[in-house]
Amino acid sequence: MATTRQAHTNWEGNLLDGKGVVTLDSSGIGEYPVSWPARSEEPNGKTSPEELIAAAHSSCFSMALSHGLAGAGTPSTRLETKAEVTFQPGTGITGIHLTVVGEVPGLDEDAFVKAAEDAKANCPVSQALTGTTITLSASLA
Repeated sequence: MATTRQAHTNWEGNLLDGKGVVTLDSSGIGEYPVSWPARSEEPNGKTSPEELIAAAHSSCFSMALSHGLAGAGTPSTRLETKAEVTFQPGTGITGIHLTVVGEVPGLDEDAFVKAAEDAKANCPVSQALTGTTITLSASLA
């Protein structure tokens, strides 16, 4: 069964001086202020499209890796994934780096790295972001 999720943004003003609020409609869990300075300088309590992409990518990747490990008979007990999305004003998103540290009883480092590479290639968010260079660092705890 397909699902559709929604969010919306209300923006006021021009790019440099304006401000907005992104609302997560489907979950109803919050409204988050956004601005150009939060995107191109310091966040100062506001989010950015890149932070939201990092949240989506780290969670999707973790789900894909967890599923792959369990399917291979080596379920993880814990995965900690960080996604770093780099934004260059005037250029755009220049790359995403995923870092995952896992606790997977009975699995060696090489097998974990292979499973992580597979999850990176096949998670739906990675597939949606194929126009961006995605790199990975994976290790066992």
